[in-house]
Amino acid sequence: MTELARAVLAVVRADRAGTVLVSREPITGLQIAAGHPIGKWHGDPRNRDAWRRLLQMQSKWPHRIVFPEGQDFYDVEYRHQGEPVEGLGAAHLMDGLGVSLPVEPCWDADHVTLEREQLLEGEDGTYRSDISEVRVRHLSSSAHYEVHGPWVRDGAEAARKGGLAAVRHGGHLWERRAGLFPRLQFLPEVEAHLRQLPPVWVQPVRDRLAELEEAVSAWDPDTRPIAPQWRSDVRTEFESRRRLCWFTDLDGEQRLFDWHCDFLPSPGRMHFRLLHEQRTLRIAYVGRKLGV
Repeated sequence: MTELARAVLAVVRADRAGTVLVSREPITGLQIAAGHPIGKWHGDPRNRDAWRRLLQMQSKWPHRIVFPEGQDFYDVEYRHQGEPVEGLGAAHLMDGLGVSLPVEPCWDADHVTLEREQLLEGEDGTYRSDISEVRVRHLSSSAHYEVHGPWVRDGAEAARKGGLAAVRHGGHLWERRAGLFPRLQFLPEVEAHLRQLPPVWVQPVRDRLAELEEAVSAWDPDTRPIAPQWRSDVRTEFESRRRLCWFTDLDGEQRLFDWHCDFLPSPGRMHFRLLHEQRTLRIAYVGRKLGV
């Protein structure tokens, strides 16, 4: 517990404004092990200073309290070795850092692989269960902080400078698009789409745009003539729905923007078309799934 406290407080020192300790229940009620409440640890005079500093982090509980307004993620479950892990799942959903006491060897790791099961809506309106493996940043000792320290410091610096991590509403995405997504193009109508984004969609849209930016920045159409190597699930629309995907392009011509990606909560969609000769893509729509 002492080692874990040192690691958590190292994160706080690097990014005090952006760090909060989120637990399933108040940390004052945590059990370090069976029959060993946390009071036995912080009652030791050697640990009192670390304990006071942990309490000063304005810890929050339960995990769902930090989710974006209007989002509960009830359609997603995370498991580790078959056991539900709500806290680590919340860390992955919020692009954060999972924290565990290393009471088992599996928790002595700077990354942990989880099984994620998610309900996805099909094109016909039915739902299916999708199971995949994901990796979440993880910390249980000071050695793990050494791995994640650059990520923590970079995030703090980006927030200070107003970078991608500092985006808080859709208007920011439009106003800062040239600096945040220099390789992406947008139709003029997308300004209204972004400015009208509900708060719950701002972070997911930000993340999808960042992934598209990363994909096209590494794209060589000569070696990948169809499309870039996508960083998330990107696909073309079904034939039966392509009639919904025509938009007026920059030159006034109607063109098909049937490439798309999803963002949570469903049914968020982003539509675009590829411009191979310019090694980029042009976004036409961001919002609710077309036609629903």
